[in-house]
Amino acid sequence: MKLVVLGLSLSSAWGNGHATTYRALLRAFAARGHEVLFLERDAPWYAAHRDLPQPDFCQLAFYGDIGLLTGWRREVAAADAVIVGSFTREGVAVSRWVQRIAGGVTAFYDIDTPVTLAKLAAGDDEYVSPEVIPGFKLYLSFTGGPALRTLEQEYGARRARALYCSVDAEAYRPLASAPCWDLSYLGTYSPDRQPALERLLIEPARKAPDLRFCVAGAQYPADIDWPANVQRLEHVRPADHPAFYAASRFTLNVTRADMIAVGWSPSVRLFEAAACGTPIISDAWDGLDALFAPGREILLAAGPEAVLAALRTTAEQDRQALGAAGRERILAAHTARHRAGELEALLRQAESDAADLAETNDTRLRASL
Repeated sequence: MKLVVLGLSLSSAWGNGHATTYRALLRAFAARGHEVLFLERDAPWYAAHRDLPQPDFCQLAFYGDIGLLTGWRREVAAADAVIVGSFTREGVAVSRWVQRIAGGVTAFYDIDTPVTLAKLAAGDDEYVSPEVIPGFKLYLSFTGGPALRTLEQEYGARRARALYCSVDAEAYRPLASAPCWDLSYLGTYSPDRQPALERLLIEPARKAPDLRFCVAGAQYPADIDWPANVQRLEHVRPADHPAFYAASRFTLNVTRADMIAVGWSPSVRLFEAAACGTPIISDAWDGLDALFAPGREILLAAGPEAVLAALRTTAEQDRQALGAAGRERILAAHTARHRAGELEALLRQAESDAADLAETNDTRLRASL
């Protein structure tokens, strides 16, 4: 299969989780014998922080503006499948161009489904619109559950199917390292995620000056009052993520408000931390218990006291068992190999359905003549 993907970024993981998601998925997809071309808008903020300018699993090409996409018209037209990703710049115009040019299956890959639904409800067509959604033959959503019905019934998506984020299990694995933090968090600043970070990490740090904490990620405002026992890291390269998690007794997963409201929205960081065997403390949301068993594979905490209880009272043997169980769940169902197989099956099914529809229409036309 020849696959073309137009997405936010493959070359730079700076300030976004899309790059690591695309890398894991497309590396595994290429390993299945497929050919992949990734077209990325040449944005200065990513150009200055490229940590994968020349991937070894696909062709990566940059375009300066939407007008220059015409240089890739032949590849898009000839591809078996073309995927447009969420938060692609001028995504509505890109989607219209792809739907007009592509000869194969067209799909939208939404790595931000709850954000997308909130934007659509508010009339915000930043990267996708109600007009272009029905034009895709397949809508791939990193959110499962009721959101899939909403996409089909309210916005006309032809086939809304869950394609959760995943993790490259070869790159993300446990490392033998002595933890230097009791609780860590890895994630770019988000205003609607910050209250949960305040409640589940910063407040516990203030209450427990004897414990050690770390927050890693870009774009945090300079006026945040970090406790003295919270170490700040501006950026951790994807290649260093396993070492970051290995340095943590526990790591924290906090979820954006839109994602909690919709549910069924696991972040890529959740899978990566679990694959590294690091025990996770998370906020709670609908659908989480379908992915991890609370109390056995993940700990849930509603407030600072629950976080501190987990940090102070969990026996070391139980802590290690929690991390091992989380990793087992990932290896059983959420690796990039699993997800690449799911993607191939979904694209093949859409391809088959399109062929069947074309044959049916041709038969009807012949009968009417």
